[in-house]
Amino acid sequence: MDSVVSLRQAIVLLGGFPALAGADLDVRSGEAVLLQGPNGAGKTTILRLCAGLARLESGTAEVLGVDLATDRVAVRPHVAYAGHRSMLYDELTVAENIDFWGAASAVNDDERWAAADRLAVDERLHDVEVRRLSAGQRRRVSLAVAAARRPSLWLLDEPHAGLDQAGRDVVDQLIADATDAGASVLIASHELDRVRRSAGRTVTVAGGRVLEAVARG
Repeated sequence: MDSVVSLRQAIVLLGGFPALAGADLDVRSGEAVLLQGPNGAGKTTILRLCAGLARLESGTAEVLGVDLATDRVAVRPHVAYAGHRSMLYDELTVAENIDFWGAASAVNDDERWAAADRLAVDERLHDVEVRRLSAGQRRRVSLAVAAARRPSLWLLDEPHAGLDQAGRDVVDQLIADATDAGASVLIASHELDRVRRSAGRTVTVAGGRVLEAVARG
């Protein structure tokens, strides 16, 4: 299978500190990979690097054929990043956010609102400003925006956090549907037993390095 993510000795600095200290990672097309490790291990930094949001200090990083050392912007339309800090605009309503991101990604109305319905972003929330949402509601809207865009690479940071059981089940199905469609999914999570059911490989990250990669048995 084709390589979607290829990191070699990737170093990323945050405030002068090496959040990634020479990480090597490969993710193939149609693969779901779990990133596990303690807080501060570098999991979120790997996701942000792959999303074109963190600057590569040295080493090499290629995502979807884009060299992130020379062009971090070109990869962004083709990835969906759902992290602790959503990519939503707090001062806009839910509907305005869905419309904005849908238009930015050339997603038609039917697709964007079908994704919202799937994540149970119901009509009573449409006119609510994002800053007034609960953590779980914000997560649902963020995932709905990601799902509507049909990205080639999903980058999910604790995607089940703040969701009820029904929402968590929907996340699991989104991951399965994405890989079935040929997309790749990179998931950072502490909910190891749950995410391992969706992931084909588990990668251990610590100290800004990838220490081990284990395929699901």
